[in-house]
Amino acid sequence: QVQLVESGGRMVQTGGSLRLSCAASGRTFSVYDMGWFRQAPGKEREFVAAHNWISGFTYYAESVKGRFTISRDNAKNAVYLQMNSLKPEDTGVYYCAADRAVGRVPSRLVDEYDYWGQGTQVTVSY
Repeated sequence: QVQLVESGGRMVQTGGSLRLSCAASGRTFSVYDMGWFRQAPGKEREFVAAHNWISGFTYYAESVKGRFTISRDNAKNAVYLQMNSLKPEDTGVYYCAADRAVGRVPSRLVDEYDYWGQGTQVTVSY
């Protein structure tokens, strides 16, 4: 069992940066793939980034590649999403998720993730 709590979301101007944090509780955090997803009003939840616990492989949506970086600190039971060069289309609720995976590549599918946080709002103004 893993409980996840996101933080760090706020309003920022176009071109700005934010760092989201996700604090995890549970003894087995280190054996979960960790992902970030987002959901804009009226749209489906979409994949942003993920990190595989076995290989360390990171995987990004094309729309954020080169701008966002996912990282994790197993000693602190935390995963982060550094977001640079933010655009208005990055606006949405950002969710942290955990997947008890056994492969070496993290999933980008919402249904593959077992645990979710409550989300944190990111708003990028023009």
